[in-house]
Amino acid sequence: MQRLPLIAPQPPRLSLMTDALRAIEARGTYSNGGPVVRGFEAAATARLFGGQGACLAVANATIGLMLAIRHAAGPRAGGDALALVPAFTFAATAQAVQWAGLTPVLCDIDPEDWTMRADAEAAAFARYGDRIAVVVPYATFGAALDLARYRDYHARGIGVVVDAAASLGTIDADGHQFGAGAPFPIVYSMHATKVFATAEGGLVHSGDTARIEALRRMSNFGFDGGRSAEGPGLNAKLPEVLGMLATAKLEELEGIAAHRAALDRVYRDRLGGFADAHGFQFQALRGSRPALQFQSLLLPRAFAGHRAAIIAALAGQGIGAGHYFSPHLGEQPWFRSSCVIDRALPVADEIAGRILSLPVTDGMTETDVDTVCTALIDACRSAGLDGLRVERRGRAVHSALIVGGGPAGTALLTAATKGDQLVPLAETGLAIVERDAVLGRGEIGSYAITSDSTAETFLTAVKDNVHGDIAALTEHPAGREVALYAGRLGVPLARSTPLLEATGARLGTLVAQHGGVVATRSEVVEARRTPQGDWAMRVRNLLTGDERVMRAANLVIATGGYQDRAHVAAEVIAGAPIGDLAGDRLVLGDDFLRLGGLDRLRARLAEVRAPRIAIVGGSTSAMAAAVLLLKASPALPLGAGALRLYHRRPLRPFYRSAEEARADGFTDFGAEDICPLSGFVYRLAGFRLEARELVLRMLGVGGRAPDPRMALCRLTGENDAAMRAELETADVVIGALGYRPRALPLYDAEGARIALMADHPGRPRLVDQRCRVLDAEGRVVPGVYGLGLASGHVPDGPLGGEASFSGKANGLWLWQNDIGRMIVDQILADRARAAA
Repeated sequence: MQRLPLIAPQPPRLSLMTDALRAIEARGTYSNGGPVVRGFEAAATARLFGGQGACLAVANATIGLMLAIRHAAGPRAGGDALALVPAFTFAATAQAVQWAGLTPVLCDIDPEDWTMRADAEAAAFARYGDRIAVVVPYATFGAALDLARYRDYHARGIGVVVDAAASLGTIDADGHQFGAGAPFPIVYSMHATKVFATAEGGLVHSGDTARIEALRRMSNFGFDGGRSAEGPGLNAKLPEVLGMLATAKLEELEGIAAHRAALDRVYRDRLGGFADAHGFQFQALRGSRPALQFQSLLLPRAFAGHRAAIIAALAGQGIGAGHYFSPHLGEQPWFRSSCVIDRALPVADEIAGRILSLPVTDGMTETDVDTVCTALIDACRSAGLDGLRVERRGRAVHSALIVGGGPAGTALLTAATKGDQLVPLAETGLAIVERDAVLGRGEIGSYAITSDSTAETFLTAVKDNVHGDIAALTEHPAGREVALYAGRLGVPLARSTPLLEATGARLGTLVAQHGGVVATRSEVVEARRTPQGDWAMRVRNLLTGDERVMRAANLVIATGGYQDRAHVAAEVIAGAPIGDLAGDRLVLGDDFLRLGGLDRLRARLAEVRAPRIAIVGGSTSAMAAAVLLLKASPALPLGAGALRLYHRRPLRPFYRSAEEARADGFTDFGAEDICPLSGFVYRLAGFRLEARELVLRMLGVGGRAPDPRMALCRLTGENDAAMRAELETADVVIGALGYRPRALPLYDAEGARIALMADHPGRPRLVDQRCRVLDAEGRVVPGVYGLGLASGHVPDGPLGGEASFSGKANGLWLWQNDIGRMIVDQILADRARAAA
């Protein structure tokens, strides 16, 4: 089988350069701007840029970006200055901005040429004004870029640095090397995978020779003629051996770039004719010739969810394919947590969701391109259109479909790995449908609080896993970061997201490798029982709006919980609905606990000198709200008893044993409050971590001193009038009354909506003790399971738990272990019965 790899590096061969290597050895100069590198810079300026300006060769393009951005930012680096960066680019662009001491603002891209769009830049300038120190556009995939508006920014004193990593060899509309003579730095890559392939290296060009000389000083530790640093700097110098490779590549560049451009035309001619029938879309190219590292196109919208299968089908034909810049920066955990993303990125979402990268290499022929195109069309027909028709005809029935691939949905997969059941589960036709671009993270990272699960609990999902690539996540940067919180009072939820996402990615890969289906950026709209007894789900692609039908013998609802203002407002507290007592002073606990919630409350109370805040609820979220208020920095002006927590049931702390509880001075428990399996006191009802510490203080356990700013108010029915008066006069009332399960619309075989217990008012449960979804009458809905926040499962019997517990059991450990395994076992048993 002929193999056509996606990338086939062909740098000049060192083995043919022995004389030049000996000359370097004879001179004894290996770096520090030796004659080979300086000769290459001069030759590149003359041959590529028509003698305009100057060039600086650097160790790699990322370091070149760091230097150029740091220089452009000047003294504003390290403060609150911002840099505009397109969301659809390589990680190096934003990483360089951060290393240069600025915060990236991610902007959406143009739907035609996939570069940073002008109106997104304008909106950012309108919002942030002078805080924007530098603009860093990216010449996407080696295409040229219209530099007119960036020249205007430069003229206005705004720093501009162009990331043109793949554009050495690109010709602009005037017939010149793209970027020639620009007044600001243009940074190119000479990495082995680029058209200008060496081993490693970068080239910075500008028409402003003084700017290049300033960057040269920065590339040598900030030295200016001596050994004393006169400004910021680092070691960015290109070694002489790599300069030798770069010099040789200059001789080859024109032929290579022209050859690849010819392959691009074949791709467009071959697939462009399918624009109506199949919907392949190509990047609109600026300039007269791109320098293509690979071919980039968009899959037809209807096939976007089948990209992994299409890539696998191409691989089966010996053809390499990928999806560069997917996920885009706004979907990557580090940048989501460290960049400014205050606007939606719909175009970047769609482009990243449909992008496909195909081979364009030095050794390919036009016949090879035709082979790739034929294989692509066949793969799309097989994995996309025909697959949809099979599902609509009802011939493809998955063993199970998980609705929701967030923390609960992936916890089910984790539970399967712990029993070495994930591969058998995937091989039976498991499917996962998730609204997000990736599995695992859900909405956890949007909360400003710490977890009620320990760092050790997060790590047990991966530690010693039977799948080596999952077990290796303990040494992944995300795993090491969570490990920093071992032995502490929880993990900041925003810091747990990278590990959840990394785990979700590897779980999803395992599922796909063993025959399962992972459909991201998709949602299940509804599920209907078929006459055959399985379930038909209407699944919508959120990028394209296209819908298809997927069938499954079992359905797992893992869509989490939610708070609804109407339900919270209707809750009767102290003899009256909380909505009547609080009016527009009512704040949902979920809104307050999210990032920015505390700031919104501060703004609300800005004119109140001595605010009085009421929290209604005895849940974990209620105590988390209290912790967030009490440790706010700067502190809120709370006087004695200004924060009051209203709760019905006694507040109980968790202990690992009765002996531990008594030793701490806590004796308010009996035999029915101890888990018979673990010996834990209040295993399910007890507060943990930060919430536990606050409860212990407020109860005065072990001589602890309560926080004078807070008061506990037990709702007993005897003091309703006084408490109603307090709630009516509080400046803010936070309704932290737990969550409702987010159920899926289900219909029976006749098309009638199935009323669920989850539809009841208040905080109903979704499932029974075996995690089976219940209808409004408490009957099991066949083949439908549920887990996750507010699902309502209460461990008992072989799962343990104290007899006195009557609430809902939520917890990552439970989902990843006992609860998850319970569902997996039932699905596999059902499959075995069906096979028999």
